[in-house]
Amino acid sequence: MSGQARVALCAWAATLTTACALLPLVDPATWIVQAAFLLAVQSGVGAVARRVPLARPLTVAAQAVTGVLLLTVAFARREALAGLVPGPEAVARVGALLRQGADDIARYAIPAPLESDGIRLMLVGGVLVIGLLVDTLAVTFRSAAPAGLPLLALYSVAAGLAEGGADWLWFLLAATGYLTLLLAEGRDRLAQWGRVFGGPQRTAGERAGPAAPLRTGRRIGAFALGVALVVPAALPALEGGLLDSARSTGDGSGGGGTISAVNPLVSLRDSLNVDEDRRVLSVTTDTADLSDLYLRIVSLDDFDGTTWKPAKRHITSVPEGAFPTPAGLGPDVERRETVTTVSAADWYAQDWLPMPYPPSGVRVSGHWRYEPVGMTLVGDHGQNTRGMTYEVRGLDVRPTAEQLAAAPRPPEGLLREFTELPESLPGVVAETAREVTAGASNAYERAVALQEFFATEGGFVYDTQVRVGSGSQAISRFLRDRRGFCVHFSFSMAAMARTLGIPARVAVGFAPGTPQGDGSVSVGLRDAHAWPELYFEGVGWTRFEPTPTRGSAPSYTLPQAPGSAVPDPAEPSRDARAEPSAAPSASDGCSAEDKKAEACASEPAVTVPVAGGGGPGGYAVLGWTLGALAVLLTPLTPMLWRLRRRSVRLGPHGRGAADAAPHALAVWEELGDTAWDLGVPPDGSLTPRGSAERIVRLGRLDEEAGAAVRRVARAVEEVLYAPRPRPVAGLAEDAGRAAAGLRASVGRGTRLRARIAPRSAVRVVWAASARWTALRERLGTASRPPRKVPGLRG
Repeated sequence: MSGQARVALCAWAATLTTACALLPLVDPATWIVQAAFLLAVQSGVGAVARRVPLARPLTVAAQAVTGVLLLTVAFARREALAGLVPGPEAVARVGALLRQGADDIARYAIPAPLESDGIRLMLVGGVLVIGLLVDTLAVTFRSAAPAGLPLLALYSVAAGLAEGGADWLWFLLAATGYLTLLLAEGRDRLAQWGRVFGGPQRTAGERAGPAAPLRTGRRIGAFALGVALVVPAALPALEGGLLDSARSTGDGSGGGGTISAVNPLVSLRDSLNVDEDRRVLSVTTDTADLSDLYLRIVSLDDFDGTTWKPAKRHITSVPEGAFPTPAGLGPDVERRETVTTVSAADWYAQDWLPMPYPPSGVRVSGHWRYEPVGMTLVGDHGQNTRGMTYEVRGLDVRPTAEQLAAAPRPPEGLLREFTELPESLPGVVAETAREVTAGASNAYERAVALQEFFATEGGFVYDTQVRVGSGSQAISRFLRDRRGFCVHFSFSMAAMARTLGIPARVAVGFAPGTPQGDGSVSVGLRDAHAWPELYFEGVGWTRFEPTPTRGSAPSYTLPQAPGSAVPDPAEPSRDARAEPSAAPSASDGCSAEDKKAEACASEPAVTVPVAGGGGPGGYAVLGWTLGALAVLLTPLTPMLWRLRRRSVRLGPHGRGAADAAPHALAVWEELGDTAWDLGVPPDGSLTPRGSAERIVRLGRLDEEAGAAVRRVARAVEEVLYAPRPRPVAGLAEDAGRAAAGLRASVGRGTRLRARIAPRSAVRVVWAASARWTALRERLGTASRPPRKVPGLRG
């Protein structure tokens, strides 16, 4: 095996060993076999191109085209032209897979299922791109050290996402592959100087050991690996280094995989037309109290000081039959089971399933997974709610104020998780919470005090024109300005409840919609809503409504008449039971007539938890098509440049005496480049006459072609040496006769290479380098001050 082939093999192995760091991210890890095979084909094309040999840019272009064709065959064969060439449909298919992969990356936690073609394409395609860069640097340009940069990029991506205790193993594999590549390249360089000295002469039968430079390189590499593995573990500031233990990925069994949901508050919010209250869902239910018909999509329980978002949770298959009892719900709390049928609009593509909370069972078709902590269903492998009809059995939980007030302390684990607050939270949040709840004797009274502070007593104004805001100061600004909409109210109440030691999270979904004449309830875009949920042991997660003029205040939070178990009818209430409010207004609510007339203000699009997916835009398809054409045309660039150069040199020219020299020199350059392309390299040390004889001899030209070469050489000598050179007719025709003779003396393969990959195209690089050098010299001369010439002393 030649030294260059050995380096190419080591570059392939180094890419694969580094790619092994991606194995924990996907289950199963069979994609690595496909990536290894495709990478081997791509590397083999590079080896053949270097063997021909092709110019370096053409070698890289050939490998890039091979990679594109391989990915097309593997992932878009049905859409490709003749099953191989990527056309517009294949480009659109690849774009759709990349978008699917990006969505799956945001949806799935580690390890993601390999059934996703988008994730497989991103993994295999990424390995091919990194492999091309490594092969180009280490083999084509013979510089293995910089090849560590793309390998480092690949390993960094994997290390940043992986969550396991075998990080040190993947680092060891990647480092070993890179060091092997360096040693192979170093050995190849040493071999170019002659036989590698291998130490003293061996006795008969003694086994040969590794050469001294190779042995030294192995020792240095082993020492460096040891330092990289051991030193981080010994430094406390680095948090354990590569040998640290595994990080937790969440609690739960994870029998059906894991999922990490993205924030629904920002899901395709720009696609919503807030000026039109389009119907999202049509709901029928057997519950008598429509004011509590909140449809919950997902809970946001992770607060990082900037925003609330869903925590990464383990998911399972949807339970068959009844769901588990909601966390914290005791047997003494009154409840009744309800049945709700939901029909989603054909345009509404939501990844989460809107359901009343808490659900006790669901009948739904398609691919869905169950997240047990939030009791939510999330679509799997692109599943969404578009045009679906499903049935949800839920529990109408009716706790009393006494039960909530007597709730015992929550479990320590739940209390610790759902009262966690970032250090960046402004102190005014906790101070305001303590002031508002001063005098309250239990968690329930403090929760009701917070709700009333926002809803009625604090002077807050519902305003949909206020920005959502972000950053640690967003809540403090809201408490100062006292203007906002449901996001501000729910986020702020949940954060303040956590400062008081009350477990809290934020639910996102829809407030009660508008009753229809047929007994159904129409839920529109303007019913999108967010509200806080607080946990009370014995009752579970309990809804509160701090947003004024939105939704309905729960009955267990309203003042009670003495000796009565129902709200006092004389007490002003935000509980619009018969006609639940769906949008803000200056009054206590928004009637159904106002909603039909679109007279109510609307929630900004940022709060609408809608997800969807359209096809690729026209510009995206055009961009992918142009990119594919550019990749396919790149190998033809030298040929096109050479044709253009030949037409300029041999094309029309002036007939005057001043034009004789430029034309003769241009024809001579063209003749020399043609000979170079066909296997006769130039020799700048010879005179024009000597060069002509060399071309005739090496090109094995006949008498006519040889005479044409000599005539061009004599014209050039006259230009160079005659005081007044005269124009010579027929030089372009002589160059054509010489070129025909040169082509007739070589084989078909040489002629094909001279046309597609002409060697003389390297003059472009030489010219660019010369211009760059001249520019640097001019800039350097201009920046240097003139030197003073010392005067002569007499």
